[in-house]
Amino acid sequence: MNCLFSSLSTAALRSRRSIAQKYLGLCAFTAVCTAAPAMGAERIYVTYGPLEESVPIESLALFAKEGKIDSNLDGFAQYAKESQLAEIRSALQAKAEISQVTIAQFLYTPQGEVLLRRLGRVIQTKARQPGFYAIRAALILAASDPEGLTILNVLRKFPTYGIRIDIARALGIANELTSLINRSNQTIAGVAQLSEAQAASEPAIPPAAMLQPQLPGPYTWKKSSVTLTRPNRVSEARPYGGYANEEDRTFDMDIYLPQRSRQPAPVVVISHGLGSDRLSFEYLAKHLASYGFAVAVPEHPGSNAQQIQNLVTGRANEVAEPAEFINRPLDIKDLLDYLTQLSTTNPAYKGQLDLQRVGVIGQSFGGYTALALAGAGINFAQLDKDCGVENDSWNLSLLLQCRARGLERNQYNFGDPRIKAVIAVNPIVSSILGETNLSKIQIPVMLIAGSADTVAPALLEQIQPFTWLTSPNKYLVLMNNGTHFSTIEDSPQSLFLPPPEVIGPEPVLARRYLSGLSLAFMESYLNNKSNFRPYLEPSYALSISRDTLGLRILRSLTQQQLQQFRISPPPRIPASPPAIAPVPLPSPPPIAPVR
Repeated sequence: MNCLFSSLSTAALRSRRSIAQKYLGLCAFTAVCTAAPAMGAERIYVTYGPLEESVPIESLALFAKEGKIDSNLDGFAQYAKESQLAEIRSALQAKAEISQVTIAQFLYTPQGEVLLRRLGRVIQTKARQPGFYAIRAALILAASDPEGLTILNVLRKFPTYGIRIDIARALGIANELTSLINRSNQTIAGVAQLSEAQAASEPAIPPAAMLQPQLPGPYTWKKSSVTLTRPNRVSEARPYGGYANEEDRTFDMDIYLPQRSRQPAPVVVISHGLGSDRLSFEYLAKHLASYGFAVAVPEHPGSNAQQIQNLVTGRANEVAEPAEFINRPLDIKDLLDYLTQLSTTNPAYKGQLDLQRVGVIGQSFGGYTALALAGAGINFAQLDKDCGVENDSWNLSLLLQCRARGLERNQYNFGDPRIKAVIAVNPIVSSILGETNLSKIQIPVMLIAGSADTVAPALLEQIQPFTWLTSPNKYLVLMNNGTHFSTIEDSPQSLFLPPPEVIGPEPVLARRYLSGLSLAFMESYLNNKSNFRPYLEPSYALSISRDTLGLRILRSLTQQQLQQFRISPPPRIPASPPAIAPVPLPSPPPIAPVR
């Protein structure tokens, strides 16, 4: 919603350079103005140290409406190319389809307030006061206006006469983001090159022996749904530790039971991400069931689509309560206990389930859930260290991870010996689990990253954590140009449907990749079928990779290699280019003194 943040994130998602690649001062001026005036804010004041220039908001309105650059904008426009001006005009005209209730509820959450505090350092009132409250008011008022949430409407709703943009601070933030983007690009290119080097040394799968793990299997299946209730669950964490109360935890679960011989089937549990639901990965559940796996998909009630609906309607005041970091793994453990009981008491399930061969697949928050169940506990020491700079980090996943600091400081052990293999897709783990706890996992692990993931950045949340794993069977999968939402299927229960630019290219292909990889991984480590191992190797990934959505697999990566990527970046791989172009930090354009 703020222009500086959203325009840079959109540039990352669309694999383009920032609008003001050459003259960042212009970007800071135009992009930053997302959060501006209301009861008559008339001018934007751009400051850089002792220098200052001001521009009437109506000059921006004239440019947006008619494409005309008057004398007030001429000094800035001379530093931009025609294409850049066209993009700026388009951004000024763009309307965000979001209600005032939705945006208000989010901006009053802890996550929303963190973003407002950071933005308020750059966007200030005329009197140089942080813009925290003014920005929030302007966004809510603009969303409630018939004109809707546009940049210009937000400018007009800013509740002070003038808006002050601190270019020096904007440049500092841009410098941090540029550094992260460039390091990420170097690392992603390095991972691709290393994967191809490993693939070159492997024998190809003979065509006659080639399987098609991404295609449906031979079994039919039956779907049933149940509601589980477990007593005395954590319902709310106190701000300084402890629990406000405990109550029953009730959640729904879908079971996909393959119709096969009486031989017990291994079980795979799928854990959805924040704001998703149990239908978001129905395609994956059906795929695995068609190969003879019993699949259980729970709905996590404190962090599902309904929770977002509750936030919007005022029945919840958080995107997710800290207690969800406890409740999610316990949902899976209770689910497995229920299935164990079901397999001994229900004739339809008797002898059908092997609860000693369990795999877990989780996406985003579900990725944390899977890795916690694999044996990694909550790392409060790492959280305390990283969350001290939460307001200064471009790792958006910290907005969620850092909420776990509100939990009671216990030694949480969610590891479950029934679980023999886990896949974590776009997981958020760098602080909540950290190096110390991730290194304790000894079962087979697959981490899947998207190079264009701006929610859980690949470098920080998957690639670097992969080097911390000590399991002898570990895999790093990189979907080049994949985003945080590439593998999620639209669900009729979802409140928000991300636009195509956010989902990324070829989501159908991304889901096909995940289906094939999940099958090969679970066949290999739950059923011990060696003929599926070649489909987890770098050479196979390279053979099915497509230019629009590249696929690479690594079996090993050290922290030393990771560091080397940043020192000597390898050449870009033409078939699967990094998702974000390196952005050099320019000098700001000259700004005239205040007249």
